[in-house]
Amino acid sequence: MKLKEIAHSRTGDKGNISVISVIAYKAEDYGRLCSQVTEERVRDYFSEIVKGNVTRYELPGIFALNFVMEDALGGGVTRSLAIDKHGKTLGCALLEMEI
Repeated sequence: MKLKEIAHSRTGDKGNISVISVIAYKAEDYGRLCSQVTEERVRDYFSEIVKGNVTRYELPGIFALNFVMEDALGGGVTRSLAIDKHGKTLGCALLEMEI
């Protein structure tokens, strides 16, 4: 199944850092998020875009994972010529991940 079937996302960016939150629709799916949407999988999924570290923060109170991806936006929103690299698009792309 695709991640979007059990979760939605919120995104943000600051400079050359993209932040993606993945939030389970149902509490019972949070464990699946934790086990299958790892730092390594997200780093591999975005390997052509993200050149820096990927750090995952767990937010069990709201059934969410927050990923901070450094060196991910081609130098930053105002420097990049690629519109599709910005935070909101990356959130939608991550939801297409097979889990």
